[in-house]
Amino acid sequence: MTLYHEGYANLFQENKLTFGLTIPLENYHNQPPTMEHQAERVQLAEKLNFQALWLQDVLLEDPTFEDPATGQIFDSFIYATYLASHTSTIKIGTAATVLPLRHPLRTAKEIASIDRLFPGRFILGVSSGDRRKDFEGLGIPIMERSEWFREAFHDLNLALDTEYPEFSSRFGTMKKSNLVPKPVNKIPMLMTGYCQQTLDWVAEHGDGWMFYPQRPSQQIALIQQFREKVFSYHGNVFRPFVMPLPIDLVNDRYGSIEKIPAGYRTGVLGLIKILEQYRLAGVNHILFNLSAGSRAVEEVIYEIGNEVIPHFQ
Repeated sequence: MTLYHEGYANLFQENKLTFGLTIPLENYHNQPPTMEHQAERVQLAEKLNFQALWLQDVLLEDPTFEDPATGQIFDSFIYATYLASHTSTIKIGTAATVLPLRHPLRTAKEIASIDRLFPGRFILGVSSGDRRKDFEGLGIPIMERSEWFREAFHDLNLALDTEYPEFSSRFGTMKKSNLVPKPVNKIPMLMTGYCQQTLDWVAEHGDGWMFYPQRPSQQIALIQQFREKVFSYHGNVFRPFVMPLPIDLVNDRYGSIEKIPAGYRTGVLGLIKILEQYRLAGVNHILFNLSAGSRAVEEVIYEIGNEVIPHFQ
């Protein structure tokens, strides 16, 4: 199975910065999103050359968690299929699928199906998870998620990439059986955070690294460490560094740059300045989170698409 994946190759390029959006596209702040007008908004994003849409993997509502909105409400794989069917070229990714909470054979079947139905458009972000209520609800010990993650990752890749694989793990046994369909090409898998592993493990096994937002000056050192680890395991190959970024894009294009939780409030010129700093730090793709915005989402998508994205093309 070839390592080439058209969506991955187009989305992630060395020394370049591309942009995606986290779903839902809605100013919901700390309330459950209504999930209205999503198809129209993702179609607008595609038209304006956003490169990707990203979905969370959340099972249960937990009012005590910092994000009570429960991701995008709908199951991430089902909603990925829905959004892909309403668009033509924009990539669809998960940020991120919680492997310990999903059986690896079910995950393999689902993502291979999406890949065959929408070739070259699906990218899998994976994580070990951090929502205690989800683990409790499924009866999976959260303190053991490091081991569960490694086993699920191993079984998932064997099922996807090998004809009639044989293995036995806590999830079950495969012998004289095969997963169908197989993906057309290898589905890229981005590690989110450390996945309860080491940076070495992330660099060795991941097709890229998605890490939490930090100031550009903080990300530089981390990205350099990651690049060095990738080189030690794979030689001179490129692995992208991906980062979410909450923004509140104000109507004043000259608006000053202010910090908000994990992100920034600013005008379009200030946003371009910040993004250029991230590009120079080595970030290859940024997922804009618009949930805390103060303007109509369509206005923000339109302004970024017309003024920010062309600046970085």
